[in-house]
Amino acid sequence: MNRLAVPLLALGMIGATAAPAVAEPRADKVIVLPGATSAEGIAAGAGSTFYAGDLFAGDIFRGDIKRGTAELFIDAPAGRNAVGLKADLRHNLLFVAGGQTGQAYVYHLRTGATVATYQIPGATLVNDVAVTRRGAWFTDSAQGKLFFVPVDGYGKPGPLRTLTLSGPAADTSGEFNLNGIDATADGCTLLVAHSAAAKVFTVDPVTGASAAIAGVDVPNVDGIVLDGRRLWAVQNFNNQISRFQLSGDLSQGTLEKVITSPHFAIPTTAALFGHKLAAVNAHFDTGFPPTSPTYEVVVVRA
Repeated sequence: MNRLAVPLLALGMIGATAAPAVAEPRADKVIVLPGATSAEGIAAGAGSTFYAGDLFAGDIFRGDIKRGTAELFIDAPAGRNAVGLKADLRHNLLFVAGGQTGQAYVYHLRTGATVATYQIPGATLVNDVAVTRRGAWFTDSAQGKLFFVPVDGYGKPGPLRTLTLSGPAADTSGEFNLNGIDATADGCTLLVAHSAAAKVFTVDPVTGASAAIAGVDVPNVDGIVLDGRRLWAVQNFNNQISRFQLSGDLSQGTLEKVITSPHFAIPTTAALFGHKLAAVNAHFDTGFPPTSPTYEVVVVRA
């Protein structure tokens, strides 16, 4: 999520030396989150199932992009937030970044029960999360650190660990820094979006060393999605999602397409379903907290 401080918004436009192809909207599907008072995060579940969070209430919705439906799944305890979220289908767990609470939550995907709650050390805005085979990585937008929750072979979350970053991803001089996060399929490399730098960096999950991905320049970058060597970067106040093809060593990226939709209303994060992306509208253009009467998931071509 971009700039959940006071206010938590960043402005800018994408810069590129060559004009990319712009995807034309084609009957994009809009799914309303019934009763939501805010929105920010979305995660892909099994099949066409998605999970989306009510930012300030902390509630979690479960929906289906094929049927175009959504319903309340987890009525979170009072005082929780739900920013970025990711599903661990191997262990039936849902990891949720707790925003300004400074916490991270783990829910059971079948029952919705709280499995674990973590207090992130020194946290100010626990923003997003990525899942690997070994556990989940969380970002904090005011710290040059990542926070790891291991998951054992039985699906039990373990003690929280902190990874201190070095290199450009560790820069916290901006008002709002680390944001979206994802990982390669083998979990050997993490990718983190840095809102203040308008860049995406690679991070070594063992040493914390980071490096910029050349050619990936993304003002207002928020959530990111990685699939193989293809990267999608959600640019909230640009109302667009930029798709890049990355080099084999992840050191460079080439802009392939800019995805827009007349239904985008400050999209913050996205989840991939084959050839489609489901992006959640945060409506931060209405204020902070937002005052939109509805909050939606918009399904577009990836």
